[in-house]
Amino acid sequence: MAHGKKSFIRQYLDPASRLGEILFGLIMVLSLTLTAEVATRGRTGARELLVAAIGCNLAWGVIDACMYIMNCMTVRSGQARLMKAVQNALDADTALALIRDKMEPELESLVAHDDRSAIYRSMLMHITQGQPAKITVIREDIYGGLVCFWLVFLTCLPAAAPFLIFSDPIRALRISNLLLLVMLFMVGFKWAAYVGANRLLTGLAMVALGLALVGLAVLLGG
Repeated sequence: MAHGKKSFIRQYLDPASRLGEILFGLIMVLSLTLTAEVATRGRTGARELLVAAIGCNLAWGVIDACMYIMNCMTVRSGQARLMKAVQNALDADTALALIRDKMEPELESLVAHDDRSAIYRSMLMHITQGQPAKITVIREDIYGGLVCFWLVFLTCLPAAAPFLIFSDPIRALRISNLLLLVMLFMVGFKWAAYVGANRLLTGLAMVALGLALVGLAVLLGG
């Protein structure tokens, strides 16, 4: 079952997006727990903090899922506009120029200059025979949005757990913050593995970055 869930998440979100969603969720929770005076008012205050942390990530998970779906539709809309522009071009050279302007930055580091012309002509042939798709929400958009929601929401659970285990709200708050900082480190550690950076230094840098972003959010009233 765990392998199936992992495969589902990896299918709809790339590594950078997955880590970004987790980082976003951690920062949202830390902005609450690091400034939580309510946790010093006894068990009732701790429950309020717990509910606030879960509710905050629940709400932002929904918002992030909606933004993901909107972004997917925007990308497809850009592809449809390119297709229409190419099909309505005055001649083949103009159409090829439109394709080149769109694809050159992406292909420049991957394909030799002499080979790109053949790729553009192959794309032109494909586009002229195609039909621009209607821009609607598709199943993959919804699945990707669900993954975004799930990752953002899950990040609040380790922070919530200490308030369910410990009766002392101060101890629970400190353990919660420690767990969140460890998770920040792990996000940086994992990200370093993808980009080939030093894992220890990147993990520590991610903790520093996360705390800086939390401080900025608090300073701006977030």
